[in-house]
Amino acid sequence: MKVMLVDDEKSLRSLLGMIITEAGYDFCCASDGVAALEVFEQEKPDLAVLDVMIPKMDGFELCARLRKASPQMPILMLSAKGDIVDKKIGFRAGADDYLTKPFNEEELLLRIEALLRRRQPGAASGHPDEGQGHHGLLEPVKVGDLEINPLRYEVVVKGRVVALTPKEFSILALLAESPGKVFTREDLVESLWGADYDTGSVSIPVYIRRIRKKIEEDPSNPRYLQTVWSFGYRLGD
Repeated sequence: MKVMLVDDEKSLRSLLGMIITEAGYDFCCASDGVAALEVFEQEKPDLAVLDVMIPKMDGFELCARLRKASPQMPILMLSAKGDIVDKKIGFRAGADDYLTKPFNEEELLLRIEALLRRRQPGAASGHPDEGQGHHGLLEPVKVGDLEINPLRYEVVVKGRVVALTPKEFSILALLAESPGKVFTREDLVESLWGADYDTGSVSIPVYIRRIRKKIEEDPSNPRYLQTVWSFGYRLGD
């Protein structure tokens, strides 16, 4: 697995390069957004770690362009700011996770591992997130005009293929295992991030809003991805 880091601080690129390679990953890097696109095309990384404040093209724009080029590649955003506005912009641009500087070396590696884990099980068959990443969903599930197909890693609404990020697809696939069953936020975090993951650092409502924008005709009045107030979420028709 190869990790691409984009950050304009040379010392940080050097330090994180050492940390990431010692953890067993291949590593490539770039110092600005334009160079990052070239590195991405040349190196074909499995995961990208992007700083928000980089020259020539900020991390949000770079995130959006990488997401368009590779809908399935996990993207982790880095920022020296703790402002929730930054996080909203990052998630809307297609980021899968967010880490605020300064951060602990172990936490960075845990998040990289968690993001890559959902791609690794299906790598041999060419289907990222297959098997363990889908938590048991092995056959296509159809609810109304919505179809979740783990065999093709695909979501189709009224005959139109919808591009979801790995996390978004995993959330929908988990709900599709038991249509009508209510999953709490804690259920989703524990199943998809792991029992030891800090539930407070994962904004499930943000993911739910993003999925609804892609699969619902009226996201404010969802037909498929429904909220059960005070409990959680379910897949229904």
